Amino acid sequence: QVQLVESGGGLVQAGGSLRLSCAASGRTLSTYTMGWFRQAPGKDREFVATIRWSSGSNYYTDSVKGRFTISRDTAKNTLYLQMNILKPEDTAVYFCAAAILVPTRDVVDPRNYDYWGQGTQGTVSS
Repeated sequence: QVQLVESGGGLVQAGGSLRLSCAASGRTLSTYTMGWFRQAPGKDREFVATIRWSSGSNYYTDSVKGRFTISRDTAKNTLYLQMNILKPEDTAVYFCAAAILVPTRDVVDPRNYDYWGQGTQGTVSS
């Protein structure tokens, strides 16, 4: 079992920044793929970014490329999402997730993730 706890959400103005954290416990993450997803009211859960814990290789959805950065601190077992140049359309509940085995082509599908945090709200005002 892996337990995930997100933090760092809040309210910012458009153009501002937020840094989300996801503290993981319960298992070593060396073989896991970690992801950030988000869900806006009335919409499906949407892929944001992913990172392979061991190698650090990452992948982003097009709408956040150049603005968001996913990273991890292996010593702290913590995943991060630095969000810059935020837009009102980035408003959502942000979730971190962990996948045991997921091919690169499938990292965008939330159904392939085994563990989820409770989510943290990020709100961007215009």
